[in-house]
Formats: sequence, structure tokens, C-alpha cells
Amino acid sequence: MLDEFHDPREPIAGLLSYGQKQWLEIRMLLMQAPKLLLLDEPVAGMIDEETERTAELCNTLAGKHSLIVVEHDMDFVARIARKVTVLHEGSVLAEGTMDAVQNDPRVIEVYLGR
Repeated sequence: MLDEFHDPREPIAGLLSYGQKQWLEIRMLLMQAPKLLLLDEPVAGMIDEETERTAELCNTLAGKHSLIVVEHDMDFVARIARKVTVLHEGSVLAEGTMDAVQNDPRVIEVYLGR
């Protein structure tokens, strides 16, 4: 029955790579015309090329949508972030530009153990 509705030129979602599935989910959200997108670890498990393309996608959304991204990949965050908020034990530890946050002594102590 699914074959009746499936265009054979388009891949079935279950056959997409992990990164392609993430992009499909983001596109499905965008079809709802949200003002705010919350992305929870959007590049976890992606290869470098997929991560780069996801950063490009996020940057194209800037100005059209507000994005809140929860992510541990700091290289990815550096590519997309305008403002970074670091949480520790449920509270804001530091907030600002990526450079300011990376050089904040409290962040260094808590996350790098120095």
C-alpha cells in the first residue's frame, strides 16, 4: 500500500543516513512555520561532512527562526552560536560570546577541572 504513495525517485525515510534523517526532522518542523526551534544534540552521531552541512542549515535559519540548540560538540556550537549559555547543575554558569564563555574561569574550572 505504501508503494502507491511513494515516488520511486525519492528515498524512503528508513533508508536515509542518520544525518539525512535529522535534516528530514528539521524540515518537518519547518513546515509548521515555527518561530522557535529547539534542537537537542542535532549533530550527535554525525560524520564531519554532515555536521558541517547541519551548521550551514542552522545558519540559513538565523533571522527567520529563533534557535535554541543543546549540543556538546563545541566546534559545531562555535560555527552557529551568536550567544552561548553554559549550564551547571541546573543553573546558568556563564553566558556570552563563545570566546567569552570559553575563557570564563568558572567554566574552565567546572568543565576542564583546572
